[in-house]
Amino acid sequence: MKKWLIGMGIVLLFATGCTPVYERTDEVTQETTEESDGESAIIPGFTKDEGEYRVVLNENSPKTSASRGVTTNQMNNRVDISEFENGLKRHSKEYFPTDEYFFQLGQYLDSETLYEWLGRSTGEDGKGLNPELDEESATEKEFRNSPRYISNIVEQNYLVRNDDDSVEIKGITIGIALRSEYNFTVDGKEKTENHTTKELKKKGKQYASTILKRLRKSEDIPDVPVTFALYEEETNASSVSGNFIAKAYTEDDTIGKFKSIDENYVLFPSTEATENHFDDSQIFSEFRTSISDYFPDFVGVIGKGFYVNGELNKVKMDIPVEFNSQAEIDGFTQYVHSLVKEMFPQHYGIEVRINSLNRQESLIVREKGEETPYVYIYD
Repeated sequence: MKKWLIGMGIVLLFATGCTPVYERTDEVTQETTEESDGESAIIPGFTKDEGEYRVVLNENSPKTSASRGVTTNQMNNRVDISEFENGLKRHSKEYFPTDEYFFQLGQYLDSETLYEWLGRSTGEDGKGLNPELDEESATEKEFRNSPRYISNIVEQNYLVRNDDDSVEIKGITIGIALRSEYNFTVDGKEKTENHTTKELKKKGKQYASTILKRLRKSEDIPDVPVTFALYEEETNASSVSGNFIAKAYTEDDTIGKFKSIDENYVLFPSTEATENHFDDSQIFSEFRTSISDYFPDFVGVIGKGFYVNGELNKVKMDIPVEFNSQAEIDGFTQYVHSLVKEMFPQHYGIEVRINSLNRQESLIVREKGEETPYVYIYD
C-alpha cells in the first residue's frame, strides 16, 4: 500500500512492504549461437530510475553472471564491490546509451576463466595476469617487485532489440579492479606495498590490451565493441569506496587512447573533506550542529560525497537516532527535510537515511537541480 500526503511543502510516501510495480513486460527471443533459434527472454517495462538500463531476463529467472561469486571472493571491501559493479554501468552509458541498449550480466567469462586470469603467471603458457612468483619461498623484496596488481575482472553485456523482436549482444564492458594496497606475508609478518594511481593506470592498460586479445581470439565471444574501465580499489579498512581512473572504447583488435576519469569519494567529516573541500565540509558541519540542537538522542551523521571533475555530484548521509515513538520519527524527519531544503545547494543530489537501531525509518531524497526533496517514511 502506498499513500501520498502533500502539504506544508513536503511530499511524504508511507510504504508498508511495497515493491515496485512492473508496468509492462516485453517477451523477446535472445540469440545464443548461430546454430540455435535462441531462447525466450523478458524485458521488464520498469527501471528504478530514468536513464537506467532495462535488464534482460530469461523466461524463468534473472540470468546470473557466468562468473557469479568471483567479485565477492576477490574484493575485500564491501563498498568497493558495490561501486565497481554499479560504476561500471555508469561509465558504459557513454558508449552504450540506455535508450538503445539493454543490460545483462556477463555470460562469456566464467568463474574458472577469471580465477585463472587473476592468478599469477606460471610461465609462457600461463594465463595468469599477475606477475610470476613462487609465493611459498619469495622474499620481501621479491614480493614488492612482483605484486598482485589486478584483483578482479567484471564482464557486462549490452544488447539491442531487433525488428523481429530478438535481442542480441552488441557491446561488452570489462571492468579491471587494481589494488592501491597490496598485502602479503613473509615469515609470518604482514607487509604492505602501496601503488600510485599512475602506476595502476600503466598496469591496467597492459592488462586491458591482453584481455582484448583473448576476447578477439575466442570463438565463443562475439566480435562486438568493447569498453574497458580501470578501477582503483581503496584500502580494506576504508569507509568509502575507490574510484574509476581511466576508460577506453574499441571496435578493433587494439585499444587506442585511454581517457582519464576524475572521480573521488570523500567521507564527511574527515580531514580530507576539511582540507580539500572546505566549503562543503562547513555546510555538513552546520547541518550536524542543527540536528544535535534539535534532537537530544542524536549520535552523529556520516556522509559520503561523490566528486566528479572536482565538483560535488551527490552526497549520501546516514543519521542513526534512537526513537521512542512514531511521532518522534515523523517530526524528526520533517525537521531534517527542512534543513536539507534550506542548507544544501541544488547543484548536487542529496540522500539522507534516518535509521533506528534495527531498521531504516525514513528516507529523504532531493535530486540534483531540484528544489524540494521527497520524503519516504516507512510504516
